[in-house]
Amino acid sequence: MYESYLTVVGTVITDPIKRTTPSGDEVLSFRVASNSRRMDRESGEWQDGDTLYASVSCWRRLVSGVGASLMKGDSVIVFGQAHTNEYTTKEGVGRADLEIRATAVGPDLARCHVRVDRPRQAAERQESGETVAEAAVDTAEPEPVPVG
Repeated sequence: MYESYLTVVGTVITDPIKRTTPSGDEVLSFRVASNSRRMDRESGEWQDGDTLYASVSCWRRLVSGVGASLMKGDSVIVFGQAHTNEYTTKEGVGRADLEIRATAVGPDLARCHVRVDRPRQAAERQESGETVAEAAVDTAEPEPVPVG
């Protein structure tokens, strides 16, 4: 079969929720919204367009990374395999939801600033008693860069 991959740039609109499947696997899920906007040439103002909503599921190593890093309101870029999840509500109404099984999730650096905290660096800081704030301060003298 064909696999459809999708990249969505948007905003986390629900708090990520971690759960365990009956088989014992952990999955972390959240919803993302991506809003289109366009410039109105006559008024010179931005106009809101359509919104794409998707449910995102994170498995394996993404569970801990996303769970420790993202929260509702964060700007994200999500890449993964997309499919339609069809279901019936308690009221008997048929619904369909776009779901992305994430391969990669990260912050949208055009809309936020982050500090990368690699697991090895975190362990070294913990051993030395250094805090994240202390580690973020660069006390080294700048090195001159040769010209030409």
